[in-house]
Amino acid sequence: MASALVDPLDAIRPLMKSYSPPLDALIVPSEDAHQSEYVAEHDRRRAFVSGFTGSAGLAVITKNEALLWTDGRYFLQATQQLNSHWKLMRIGEDPAVESWLVDNLGKDATVGVDPWCISVETAQRWEQAFAKKGQKLVPTDRNLVDEIWRDRPEPKIFPVVIHPVKFAGLSSQEKLTELRSKLSSEKACAIVVTALDEIAWLYNLRGQDVSYNPVVHAFAIVTMDSAFLYVDKQKINPEVEEYLNGLGVEIRGYNSILADLESLASGQPFCTLKAACSKTFSDNTKLPNEFAEQDAEIQEDCKQNGEEKVDPSVSTGNNVDETLKEFVVENPTDDACKSEERNNLFWLSPGSCCYALFSKFSCEQVLLQQSPLALAKALKHPVELEGLKNAHTRDGAAMVSFLAWLDEQMQIVYGASGYFSESKESNKRKHFETKKLNEVIVSSKLEEFRARQEHFVGLSFQTISSVGPNAAIIHYAPVADSCAEMQGDSIYLCDSGGQYLDGTTDVTRTMHFGKPSAHEKACYTRVLKGHIALDTAVFPNGTNGHALDILARIPLWQDGLDYGHGTGHGVGSYLNVHEGPHLISFRPQARNVALQASMAVTDEPGYYEDGNFGVRLENVLIVKEAQTNFNFANKGYLAFEHITWVPYQKKLIDLSLLSPFERQWIDDYHVNCQLKLSPLLSRSDLAWLVKATEPLVC
Repeated sequence: MASALVDPLDAIRPLMKSYSPPLDALIVPSEDAHQSEYVAEHDRRRAFVSGFTGSAGLAVITKNEALLWTDGRYFLQATQQLNSHWKLMRIGEDPAVESWLVDNLGKDATVGVDPWCISVETAQRWEQAFAKKGQKLVPTDRNLVDEIWRDRPEPKIFPVVIHPVKFAGLSSQEKLTELRSKLSSEKACAIVVTALDEIAWLYNLRGQDVSYNPVVHAFAIVTMDSAFLYVDKQKINPEVEEYLNGLGVEIRGYNSILADLESLASGQPFCTLKAACSKTFSDNTKLPNEFAEQDAEIQEDCKQNGEEKVDPSVSTGNNVDETLKEFVVENPTDDACKSEERNNLFWLSPGSCCYALFSKFSCEQVLLQQSPLALAKALKHPVELEGLKNAHTRDGAAMVSFLAWLDEQMQIVYGASGYFSESKESNKRKHFETKKLNEVIVSSKLEEFRARQEHFVGLSFQTISSVGPNAAIIHYAPVADSCAEMQGDSIYLCDSGGQYLDGTTDVTRTMHFGKPSAHEKACYTRVLKGHIALDTAVFPNGTNGHALDILARIPLWQDGLDYGHGTGHGVGSYLNVHEGPHLISFRPQARNVALQASMAVTDEPGYYEDGNFGVRLENVLIVKEAQTNFNFANKGYLAFEHITWVPYQKKLIDLSLLSPFERQWIDDYHVNCQLKLSPLLSRSDLAWLVKATEPLVC
């Protein structure tokens, strides 16, 4: 077991050596069994083994080396968090992980990975790459990191709650009907849903199992005439149970999923399986360590379904072929996957289904295609769109109250010139050591302002409250005992958001409470120009985010500047703040899905100077139909509607860099900020907003 005094690398390498077959390399992904971007504390294996805490990354451990791959958002953070035993591999600059392994490991090398923590898509790509050199991907039968993680947090039990139709727009029954229509059209008899936000959206359920993301650890299976939810039953109260029963959704234990998929794959109606409930599993597809109680839970499911309970001790162990003979009771209502006359494919999403579940099926049984729920969830219902707009208006009021408070505090505590003035501040505390502000204190105050708003539930991600050099760390996460103190003469970047019952928000503003340099102004203004360029884009139907990403970069490129992250991501409706399948980015996956009317997406260009400062501006946009004079080739055209209402700091704008159109856009935006937010603000906060939104002076 690894302790605080033992490097995880020293603890895990002996396990790699003693594994059968011995592993030449071990891959430790960031994801959980649902391929989530953000995971619960007990699933943060890559963070534990490497010390790097960013949300995106992948660790590789060999006999003599340790490497960490991550993207441009985290380059600076990773250099600060990785110790001397680790080498940072920059995605987009260094070789991809599979290329590095092929080039640096010998022929016939074995590369281990927990099959629950990688997607089908990733596993197949690695297998194809490794095969060229005779190397082999080995799905491990246990997670080796878990075996050395002595103080691994225990999973927490949070209640599942119903998300009302007044916020969701569509009932779960309507969503199930549409999903079954998709199954029929794709000749599939069932779909296995593994992405947590898709399950929450489909069944109109929410939870607290992952910080900041109102989702529930669960799996789902939907057939043409039945539906199942696999979840820890301790999380289900009588109200939720009655609700799901009314939908015709059967609640089964979270750990029952693998046995039920084996039953589906074998053509058996798993609701009536008897002896299969006692199976043990091997062949590199065992459940993760936390699934150790699967036999008891699966047997309890069988018992509740009126099926025979079987003693698991009769099984000889790991050989599936030696398990008890299976007895099947025919169920005439559950034969969708048995009749040759009906559709017989099982729909799995290659990007969100883990390799462990996929391996239960033969290739010819599977429709490997993106889940239809991903796009359905992204196309917001009118009720969801209205909720998002209302949530962002309230969130904007909270932001303005926060900015007015922070402006006052920076002047009182630090003698700063403030949000509006560019006069040189005194750089002396007015309150000396009697009071100070730091990144965590001010972010906590912002949360207080949000908590006063109607329908507030919590934050949508940990607030990126970053001053001076920390603002150059794109996804900086301040910690109370080590964060920076606020500074009157440095840029402050705040990227934050809230979870409201009617919507999820995400907004970034950059500000300076002293006298910004000409360079800081120029960088801020070029980011703002890119922000406006994307906001005002008009484009034909069928355009993807890869094509639009350049619009936000051109003003920066014109001055030799750029940023290493995507420009926009989808946003959930009281769900994950990062939502696919669409995005606006230079990365190839942005080509996969075209933007469509009623999608929500962010507009957030930036610029970062390591060790100095960072700038980012972010609004949430809704894709809408555009009114154009012409309609070439009858394509139809789209545009954006911004729904974020927080002023831009005028003293950071270099007016000489703005076109007349851009100046008018800013003035119009500020007029609407006043109109939208005035009814929600106190007299003093409204006075601050009026000053912040005065017309630009040329």
